[in-house]
Amino acid sequence: MFWKRKRIGLALGGGGARGLAHIGVLKVLENEKIPIHLIVGTSIGALVGGAYASGSRPDELQKKVDAYLNSAEFRSSTMKAFESAYAKEEGGLAQKIQIHLRNYFYLIQAMFKPGILSNEDFQATINYFIPDIKIEETHLPFRAVATDLVSGNQITFSKGSLRQAVMASCAVPGAFAPLKEGDQLLSDGGIICLIPSSVARQEGADIVISVAVDRGIGSEELRTVVDVYHRVNEIMGRRLKDYELAEADVVILPEVRDFHWSNFSQAMNLIEEGEKATRERLDDIRHAVLGAKKWFSLKPRKRHHMKD
Repeated sequence: MFWKRKRIGLALGGGGARGLAHIGVLKVLENEKIPIHLIVGTSIGALVGGAYASGSRPDELQKKVDAYLNSAEFRSSTMKAFESAYAKEEGGLAQKIQIHLRNYFYLIQAMFKPGILSNEDFQATINYFIPDIKIEETHLPFRAVATDLVSGNQITFSKGSLRQAVMASCAVPGAFAPLKEGDQLLSDGGIICLIPSSVARQEGADIVISVAVDRGIGSEELRTVVDVYHRVNEIMGRRLKDYELAEADVVILPEVRDFHWSNFSQAMNLIEEGEKATRERLDDIRHAVLGAKKWFSLKPRKRHHMKD
């Protein structure tokens, strides 16, 4: 029967720590026995998607996240310091002064380095979640999206080192130095492809389920040059998001509120929000699958090729 050959692609978007909600999405899809035949990830979506495609179950991923965030290595890392520096200014005067000095320190660093945070910490984080295998060896077909800062082109990794592909896709501009690969300087895929719905479609998915975990446009007062710069990026991001979500059959929008991309302390809440948002869209997902079944039973199947 034709409908048995349909392929369901999962497009996991970027958003830093907010992307931990992807784990909750995967938990519900797996519990509901909704098959996934292809995963495409941008940034944190590549990290979670790559780990899942390599065989890590959602419950295992949640435990690994919890263990990692409570480890001495993370607590002493520059990533943790960055999270603290960008935390909301709460507490007494001494704490506010400390936060101000940390922000000033990172601003000075940004003037002289291509990335504020340690690439050694970054690599250690990738290695903790992603096995040392090739993309061709994952259990599920997997693609990671990055951006070449030299050509401005979108790069879709379909082969080669899984760790290297995920690291390139996760290299948040300004936070981490871009990765040099030949003539390319590879950075966060979210620069031009925040939610990789179109890539999932291009790679052969008949049904695309997309998960967006960006914050959207904020309501803060625009008082400084930095505020204006962030607002411009938010507006551009929304346009890119709308373009990509038009390619999706079902869109899942976990409630990530205004969490900063480095706010990993909210990990368990974010995973729960991913579960909640996915349960709310289960009827739509099942309808999309049944619609594909009907479509395939009535029409000749349009050929797609999975580029493994």
